[in-house]
Amino acid sequence: MWRMTDLDAQAPWTRYVALGDSFTEGMEDPRGDGTYRGWADRLADVLAARRPGEVGYANLAVRGRLLGQIVGEQVPAAIALQPDLVSIVGGGNDVLRPGADVDVLAARLEEAVADLRAAGADVLLATPVDPGTPPLINRTRGKSATFGMAIWSIGRRHGCHVLDLWGMGALRDRRMWAPDRIHLTPEGHARVAAYAAQVLGLSEDGSWAHPLDPEPARRRSEVLRDDAEWVRRYVGPWVGRRLRGRSSGDLVQPKRPEPLPLDPPSDL
Repeated sequence: MWRMTDLDAQAPWTRYVALGDSFTEGMEDPRGDGTYRGWADRLADVLAARRPGEVGYANLAVRGRLLGQIVGEQVPAAIALQPDLVSIVGGGNDVLRPGADVDVLAARLEEAVADLRAAGADVLLATPVDPGTPPLINRTRGKSATFGMAIWSIGRRHGCHVLDLWGMGALRDRRMWAPDRIHLTPEGHARVAAYAAQVLGLSEDGSWAHPLDPEPARRRSEVLRDDAEWVRRYVGPWVGRRLRGRSSGDLVQPKRPEPLPLDPPSDL
């Protein structure tokens, strides 16, 4: 497991609230107690390590949430918590759906960013990850790229920090992704957290970008077998939920709804 070791910079933030969907909830980065950690929790740990006993952290992200839900539900709740740092990463679930209007998504996101900035919070955004060439998901590449460019523009207009996940080459390695090909592994979450720490000026360690050792070549038959198993285990159930109007997060509540204090972690 890759770990961050550069702990020199002190964080200017003492109240961090994370907003979004399963990516920020931290799915596929299990703690061992049935909950998930994820990049945002790991970033919060970095903040706590720099200001021991002073940092409060809330995570309102819920798997399956669309951007409209994040903006309509989570953003007002976050503003009420009076944060000085907010990460808002969403829209990926929208882009996966046929007919998604990227211009509408961008307008909703910018409205939320403007509200957060007006409330006095610094804002951390992130572009979509490049979906690359995997079947089915690669059909969203054009919309994802367009949405990413809109996020860069929003960030520039409102003075936000932006994670360029599209350009994060380490995430193009399939070993950074869980079997569902949608969520990061613990290694992937750790690297995104380290990248976020660098973007926020908390670290100069860029080793999060270093690629893994080369993977042995895979036979075409193995690739096809894995693709078929992925469709059976993950794509089919996802389509079924869409047809029933259901979401994986329908019964899920935010895992950390209040900005509770954090103890400095021991595993950075």
